[in-house]
Amino acid sequence: MAPTSVSQTLCSPAELSYLHSSLSLTPPTRPDLRTPSQFRPLVAESNILPGTYGSARICFADGIEAIVGVKAEVEQSSPRTSAADSTHLGIGGSSQDDNNASEEDDEDETQGTRRGKGQNAWVELAIEIPGYRDDDTMPVFLAAMLNEALVASGDLPDRLYLNRRFHWKLYIDILLLSPPLSYPLPLLSLTTHLALLSTNLPKQISELDEDPLFSDDWVAAKPLYPPSSTSSPSSIRPPITLLVMAVGDNIIFDPAKEELAVADVILAISVSGILSSEALASNKIKAKWELRLLSLRVIDPPSRMTPPGLPNFLNTATGGSAPASSQELITQRESGGEKGVWTPPRGGVKRGLIRRMIGYVLEKGGVAEEILDGLEAVDGR
Repeated sequence: MAPTSVSQTLCSPAELSYLHSSLSLTPPTRPDLRTPSQFRPLVAESNILPGTYGSARICFADGIEAIVGVKAEVEQSSPRTSAADSTHLGIGGSSQDDNNASEEDDEDETQGTRRGKGQNAWVELAIEIPGYRDDDTMPVFLAAMLNEALVASGDLPDRLYLNRRFHWKLYIDILLLSPPLSYPLPLLSLTTHLALLSTNLPKQISELDEDPLFSDDWVAAKPLYPPSSTSSPSSIRPPITLLVMAVGDNIIFDPAKEELAVADVILAISVSGILSSEALASNKIKAKWELRLLSLRVIDPPSRMTPPGLPNFLNTATGGSAPASSQELITQRESGGEKGVWTPPRGGVKRGLIRRMIGYVLEKGGVAEEILDGLEAVDGR
């Protein structure tokens, strides 16, 4: 379970009880009056950093902002001894097999990818957050969750394959420009997604297993993820990670810091979008996504660390009787269940609720599709 590592919200038990009651209504009333599935307004732009292969910047309406830069360099691949490579090398195979392998490689080359050839180590991700060391809990867990989503499908490492001897090594540097006012995972994920969409790699002019040679013409550079307006059959997009929380039976997207303080459960759900063949043929993106679940992480809700309220029957100021010991106080507080008194969540979460939360993310025309449509339309590519 990943920790939130966000500074605790300074709310009294009465304020926490009011927030929890408001978010438990049907429909829930959020502090900023957003609907349950509404994201915070944001400003996004790409190709903003010179000297990088791709870059992006996203700023949320609450002032939290992130910049991502992508760089790449050619590295020599470590020897591989898989069955597919043995056939490709002509070990134990006939000349006909070699010809077939060469034809398949040529076909893969035209598609701009080498399916199953990539390695997760070819993608390196680093996060820098003001006020945190590189080995602090928050940057480490955020980097792990983002990297897990990037390599989960295997598509990104495959795009970095050049030939049997060389590959691209991708460096993704993420900088959070402001202190994390709320859990920054969605912001960093969306910015990384946009930066990868804008990434271009030099066009390779060498052939087969020759030492890589690239064109000096940057205009001829090939996008890591070809735009949807092209006829490229490679329609998969980088993953995005959404933060989803539940209060009672209500499911809320993109929770603010105050909402996280009363959450019963928080999930980080990573999905990738694949443009359907209809969207590629008609050049229409909206509502044509095929969503794929990549990873799921449970975030430890900060509500577990909030102070509980004191029921009237335990409050001497309201005519109640004080418990004789701290153990008796805990027992009576947990078993009292007085309505309107804040009690931090205890125990786990029902599987049915997690199933509903995942279903809302993957549903047609839902939040994930809306975000992918918006990022796909950002100019600068």
